Amino acid sequence: MPSLNKVLLIGNVGRDPEVRYLDQGVAQGGQSTKVATFTLATTDRYRDRSGELRENTEWHNLVLWRQLADLAEKYIRKGSQIYAEGRIRTRSYTDQQGVRKYVTEIVADNIQLLGRRDGEQQNSYQAPSYQTPSYQAPAPPQQDAYRSRDAFQPAAAPKQPDFDASSPEDDLPF
Repeated sequence: MPSLNKVLLIGNVGRDPEVRYLDQGVAQGGQSTKVATFTLATTDRYRDRSGELRENTEWHNLVLWRQLADLAEKYIRKGSQIYAEGRIRTRSYTDQQGVRKYVTEIVADNIQLLGRRDGEQQNSYQAPSYQTPSYQAPAPPQQDAYRSRDAFQPAAAPKQPDFDASSPEDDLPF
């Protein structure tokens, strides 16, 4: 039976991306590989038993490689709202005191910039989204006949606004 490791997040960037270059590519005569890391906050809002509004913020460590790292370096800043698709990875290392530590990360396959940061003027330009090639899982087998088909319908994707080439606001200097 196939397995699935898929994460979808929408949240706000907690700190500017840290971009590093790995020396492996240079040793092999090519360019070094770029990797970017940053934190992403997602917040769940709910009402407790007394009816009071509560919030629970979860922090996620994101890792972006190659072209996604380029995107992060150029466009993502603390406070940016992004959509991230990827997979969960847990790795371990031994710290300087010899204690084994575990880190859970989201390795992104797709990133889209969604909103603007607080205090930033709205700009009609939206940075492109990048997606790395990934394995497409086969479609699941048909559900049992006694189950309702409506229960398994995917949610509709949000409609993108139509582009109006005649609008002067869409004239970009680049």
